[in-house]
Amino acid sequence: MPELPEVESLTGFLREQAVGRTILGVDVVAIQALKTFDPPVTALGGLTVTGVSRHGKFLDLDCDGVHLVIHLARAGWLRWREDLSGAKPVRPGKGPLAVRVRLAPDDEGRAPGFELTEAGTQKRLAVYVTKNPDEVPGIAALGPDPLDESFTPAALKSIVSGNRTQIKGLLRDQKVIAGIGNAYSDEVLHAARMSPFKIASTLTDAQIADLHEAIVTTLREAVERAHGLAAKDLKAEKKSGLRVHNRTGQPCDVCGDTIREVSFADSSLQYCPTCQTGGKPLADRRLSRLLK
Repeated sequence: MPELPEVESLTGFLREQAVGRTILGVDVVAIQALKTFDPPVTALGGLTVTGVSRHGKFLDLDCDGVHLVIHLARAGWLRWREDLSGAKPVRPGKGPLAVRVRLAPDDEGRAPGFELTEAGTQKRLAVYVTKNPDEVPGIAALGPDPLDESFTPAALKSIVSGNRTQIKGLLRDQKVIAGIGNAYSDEVLHAARMSPFKIASTLTDAQIADLHEAIVTTLREAVERAHGLAAKDLKAEKKSGLRVHNRTGQPCDVCGDTIREVSFADSSLQYCPTCQTGGKPLADRRLSRLLK
């Protein structure tokens, strides 16, 4: 799943590649991906991309005041194409292509653009055409951005105080903190040396400070690693930078203990027992009380 660092990098990439270009057209292949009807998607044709920004995990292309907002969901991705002039017309089907955005040709006659694709059967990729991105429900409900200066230890303390949610779930809740998903919540908790099942309201001031430092440092380092990379290289960069997520059975880079996993119905988490749970393996959440 693309999370804050990848979406931030895609934002920078599209600023370099798309800003200043005119949109020739937007072809919607997966009808379920388009979540709005007014303005119609055809309204983007002829407009110029004037800016690109990020809201949590949402990409926002400002096209002369009409916004093309994209959420890549769990299995979506953005693929930049240097030349779409010879691309076959898109037709609804069972393939991964969901949306194609065609831009005006450059001086060499190439018509660049990008395609939004989504793997798997759970089609959750979402595209919105709106004059106000704050009207997109997911954006309107977002919590603070962890890379914003206003996200201080005091702000994090106000979030966790009185909250009986397990810290892993709290970090993933976009209404609480914007941009962190399954992968980086694992990474943050490993860096903070904290059990994913610890109850948020039980954190001491020192633990809150450590967690805040882990959130900001982990995300900033990931953003820095991804800076300047082409869209096609971001997935490999993310994978190479992870210390615990999706590394079940491998040795922890910090202590050498074996990274373990807890599985859920549709996801899993990874952690290091020595670094995070006092050396004790966590029981399966579905079968036992969680270890703190």
